[in-house]
Amino acid sequence: VEATPRVRYGEIHGTYDDGEPYTLLDPVYEFVDMNYGPFDPRTRISPRVAQAVIGLGLLEAIPEERLAELEDPDDRDQDGVSGRRNRVWDLELEETVTGRFGWKAEQPTLRQQSAAAFLGDIGITTPMMREETCTEEQLMCIETPTGGTPEVDDKLLDRVTHYVRLVAVPMRIRYDDDEVLRGKALFQEVGCAGCHVPSHVTSSDAELIEMRDQKIWPYTDLLLHDMGEGLADHSPSFEASGSEWRTAPLWGLGLYPVVNLHDRLLHDGRARGVAEAILWHGGEGQASRDAFVALSMSDRDALVAFVESL
Repeated sequence: VEATPRVRYGEIHGTYDDGEPYTLLDPVYEFVDMNYGPFDPRTRISPRVAQAVIGLGLLEAIPEERLAELEDPDDRDQDGVSGRRNRVWDLELEETVTGRFGWKAEQPTLRQQSAAAFLGDIGITTPMMREETCTEEQLMCIETPTGGTPEVDDKLLDRVTHYVRLVAVPMRIRYDDDEVLRGKALFQEVGCAGCHVPSHVTSSDAELIEMRDQKIWPYTDLLLHDMGEGLADHSPSFEASGSEWRTAPLWGLGLYPVVNLHDRLLHDGRARGVAEAILWHGGEGQASRDAFVALSMSDRDALVAFVESL
């Protein structure tokens, strides 16, 4: 263990246009019990919560041409939204390609994402990532026996990747409910669909036949968007800046409390539910956030109900 992380929360108070107050939690992170001395001054701290592992094979099967079509880095249509692809390094192709996975779209494929999780989360090496992440000061880490080099072979990495690709998206709930349908219209009206693009059609030549030629509804464009200083972690990843994040898919979001036993959202879990997540939107999401604040309570509830139905 390099250090013990701690988090404390300040509070940001605000009011919807109809007078209802709200409070946002503003996290402050620190590290104590530094077992290997202080961090390098260049170290950037960016806490993460795990993302949902559903429908990932379908997201991988969205054609590259579709993502290019959705890009608008110069905001040519002047709608305030200027999404762009992250360009990342593919370890197997040994070239720069489009990133799709991770909070900043820093991984290009599910195989590479799986290898990164093996190494970064639990310290297991794979044919894609053979080197342990021990620093020269971490003698115990360096001297600890390994399970081989690599510890996971190609066959097991392929099996894990295959499993992750095929984890299904749950069925929608309340999809024909009147409040949900009103929320769907409001979702479009306030501009949420500008980044959370509702649907795509997967490629006809996707690697797995189960992924081919499907119309899917993930509510994401898989592109990077500047979300403003409030959410900035000041930690770039390839071409993603410290304030840019990949649009999070919304499908299955209503079941997060069932699966995770909590409703904490955004990259570091600061938001308690959908409404607070919207209120944290800045930058390219500021106009939609302000439009949400201007809605009546019943309309806000309807919009949230729609998102929770996906």
